Amino acid sequence: MISVVIPVLNEAETLPALLRALIDEPTNAEIIVVDGGSTDGTADAVARFPVQLVRAPAGRGRQLRAGADVARGDILLFLHADTRFPPGGLQAIETALMRDPEAVGGNFRLLFDGGDAFSAWLNGFYAWIRAHGVYYGDSGIFARRAVHDRIGGMRPLALMEDFEFTRRLERHGPTLCLDQPPLTTSSRRF
Repeated sequence: MISVVIPVLNEAETLPALLRALIDEPTNAEIIVVDGGSTDGTADAVARFPVQLVRAPAGRGRQLRAGADVARGDILLFLHADTRFPPGGLQAIETALMRDPEAVGGNFRLLFDGGDAFSAWLNGFYAWIRAHGVYYGDSGIFARRAVHDRIGGMRPLALMEDFEFTRRLERHGPTLCLDQPPLTTSSRRF
């Protein structure tokens, strides 16, 4: 089973679309939303879905760790709330890891939702950095639970917790970049 961990802080508007997409997946998943103290009705939005809500101190690293601590799946998937999750994405993870038993985890190819030149540039830039073994939480990092635990999990860092985790993950075995289906994320923070 895949456990999906989603850290949130004031994501009442964006989160429901992601939760709906995950619930509509045919693959069984445990969905854990970790709220870092939202004040915009995020908890009310989460309550409308059959998912687990965990509260943790604000900070993505702390929230990711809190979610992983309660997760029961043998695969962990860390997603951002503004991700548009593609149909078949969970099955793609399971299939890829089953086909390559040496792979410790990986991520998805990432596309940005803006239709402007900057978003197109971001698409190319992210493809280039991933080709060089660099990826971030925007791209849906996944890991085998046993490897996640062996390397110490997600550290409760204030910044770059995703990058620090992927550096450790890369040192413990090959990782995969799932080309199809890609994830789409918001270009709003960039």
